[in-house]
Amino acid sequence: MLNENKDMLKNAKHIHFIGIGGTGMYPIVQILAEKGYTITGSDRKESTNTIAEKKMGIKIFFEHKAENIDGADLVVYSAAVSDDNPELVAAKQKGIKIAERAEMLGLLTSWFENCICVCGTHGKTTTTSMITQILLDTGKDPTAFIGSKLPAIGGNGRLGKSDTMVCESCEFKDTFLHLYPDVALILNIDEDHLDYFKNLDNIIKSFREFAKMTRKTIIVNGDDENSLKAIEGLDKEIITYGIADKNDYYAENIKTDKLNQSYDLMYKGNKLCRINLSVPGKHNIYNSIGACAAAIISGVKPEEIPNALVNFKGAERRFQVLGENNGITIVDDFAHHPKEIEGTLNVAKNLGYKKVWAVFQPYTYSRMALLKDDFIKVLKIADKVVMTQIVSAREENIYNIYTSDFTKEIPNSCCFDSFEEITEYVMTHAEKGDLIVTMGGGDIYFCAKMLINYGK
Repeated sequence: MLNENKDMLKNAKHIHFIGIGGTGMYPIVQILAEKGYTITGSDRKESTNTIAEKKMGIKIFFEHKAENIDGADLVVYSAAVSDDNPELVAAKQKGIKIAERAEMLGLLTSWFENCICVCGTHGKTTTTSMITQILLDTGKDPTAFIGSKLPAIGGNGRLGKSDTMVCESCEFKDTFLHLYPDVALILNIDEDHLDYFKNLDNIIKSFREFAKMTRKTIIVNGDDENSLKAIEGLDKEIITYGIADKNDYYAENIKTDKLNQSYDLMYKGNKLCRINLSVPGKHNIYNSIGACAAAIISGVKPEEIPNALVNFKGAERRFQVLGENNGITIVDDFAHHPKEIEGTLNVAKNLGYKKVWAVFQPYTYSRMALLKDDFIKVLKIADKVVMTQIVSAREENIYNIYTSDFTKEIPNSCCFDSFEEITEYVMTHAEKGDLIVTMGGGDIYFCAKMLINYGK
C-alpha cells in the first residue's frame, strides 16, 4: 500500500479537503498546513474545527460545488463523502489525484522512524493525548494525530521535529490497516461497529492484522482477554501492561480522591515512580500505564513522567468539567458505547453529588439496535436520564429503532427533539448539588454549553 501512495504528495502544493471539519481531517490539516502546503476545504456546516481552521487562514466553502477544487493538485475526502459529491466527481473528471483520509494518514505515519499507533475500542484519544503530553513535556517534540483537542498543542494535531509520531488509530472499517506502526499500543477490544464487523471474532481478527503490521514492538493490555487473543503467537516484541502484577508494567498502591488518583508504576517487580493523575476512573489508570510504557520505550526516563502526567487535565470531551451553573455541575464526555457510558457514569456516581443526570445523544442506528440491552443496562446507573433522538450519521434506520424504545425501559427517563427543550427541562428540574453529564459521539457538546449558560 505504501508503494501505491508514496507519491501522493509529489508535486502537490495545493490540497483540498472534502469534509475538512471532521475530527479525522482536522489534525491532518494542521500537520500539512505546518508543513507548508496551501489548504482549502469544504464542509456542510460550521463547526468548532472549521472555525479553528479559518483562523489558520484556510479558505473553507460551506456548499459542495465543483468549482471549489479549482487549483488543487490533490483532493482528500473522508469516508462519509458519497461517490456523487460534486467536488469528488469533478476531481475524477479533471484527473486530479484523490486520496481517502485514511490513505493520507497512512502516508504521514510512514514518514517517521518511531510511529506509536494507539488502537482499541475505548480510550484511544485519552491515551494518545497522554503520550503526547509526556513526550512534549520531556522535550521529545513529537508529531501528533489525536481525535480530540489537547490544550498542550492547541488542537488535534501538530508537526514536530523529531522522528516520533503519536497517532490515534481507529478500527472503524479497518482504516487503521492503512497505517505504518512501529509501536502498536492495544488498549482493549470490545464489540463495536457491528454493522461492519458483524461479530467480535472479526474485530479481533482485524486487530491481529494491525498487530502483524507492527515493525518493532506491541504494547498490549494484559488484563484484556480479547487483546491477548489478537496477539497470540505473533513473532514480535510484546510488552504487557495492566493493573494485575502478572504484567510487565502494572500499578500498585492505587489511591483515589474524587477527580484525582495515584499509584506506584511498577516494572517487573520494581517501582519506577509514583504517578498522580488529574483525571478520574479506573479506565484512566489503564490508559496512563499504557501511555507510560509507550513513553519509556521511546526514550523517556521514568522519573520524568510524573511531572508530565500531572499536567495532563484531560482531552476535550473526556470527562471535561465545564463548570457550575446555579450550584449544578456540568461535565461533557464523548462516551457513546455502553462500556464507555458505564465507566463515565460509575465515576460520576462516586463523586458525592446528590443526583447524576445522564443527558445522552444516541449515535447511529446500528450501534443502538445491536447493543440495545447493554445501553439500557448502563444508562440505568444514572439517577435521571434525558435522551435526544438517534443521530443517523451515515446510516438509514433499517433497524426500526427509536429513542422511545429505550426510555420506556429506563426508569426516570425521557426524550426531547431539541437541545433547547433538553436544556429547559434539565435546568428547571435539577437541583443544587446535582451533576449533569452530557454524553455522545455527535454534537451534544452544544447542549452542554447551553446548560452551562442557561439563565445567564
